[in-house]
Amino acid sequence: MNDPNPIEWRVEPEQIGYEDALAIMEARAAAVAAGEARELVWLLEHPPVYTGGTSADPAELLDPRFPVVKTGRGGRFTYHGPGQRVGYLVLDLNVRGRDIRHFICSLEGWLIDALGTLGITAFRAPGRIGIWTRDGGEEAKIGAIGVRVRRWVTLHGFAVNLAPDLGHFAGIVPCGIAEYPVTSAQALGRPSDFARFDAALNDAFPPFLERLRRGAENCA
Repeated sequence: MNDPNPIEWRVEPEQIGYEDALAIMEARAAAVAAGEARELVWLLEHPPVYTGGTSADPAELLDPRFPVVKTGRGGRFTYHGPGQRVGYLVLDLNVRGRDIRHFICSLEGWLIDALGTLGITAFRAPGRIGIWTRDGGEEAKIGAIGVRVRRWVTLHGFAVNLAPDLGHFAGIVPCGIAEYPVTSAQALGRPSDFARFDAALNDAFPPFLERLRRGAENCA
């Protein structure tokens, strides 16, 4: 497609069920792969749900107090719910570099930059995918990443804890990591409204695309 604005930026105004969103995302990815639709960044919020990725261990589902949905993304169990900003990315790596590891690394950098705008020092942790920060001196997870790539078009994306009920994570072993807690922008005393974080994501988006364009050697 010859489109001067190849990426649609969509912010969902109301909560949307996980399975409904999944169907919309899957259809959009198929259309992007066929050259029939623009790429998409979709920011949304789900009602409470536990989702299991392709590596999910049933033993890590401790208390299924919310609906449990199996999904095709990578990773283990995670929680989505009110106060958490979820971002689904339907991007065409055929034109942005066929390097999944670099895509994930660049995605991490985008979220780290956006959280920095809120005054949150976030970082990567070797051997632990996701976005990390310090809460009272202890390392804690503030963002989860789970992606899938089909025909070199990305699906799924990230979930960043702005102001969710952190007690809801107790029903699972989040992402299979029991040794570290989860935290949120609210728990850290930082801005936690969607509008401000969305603006930070938007501002940090061009550098994210530039990372993808430059290639793996510049991913940091």
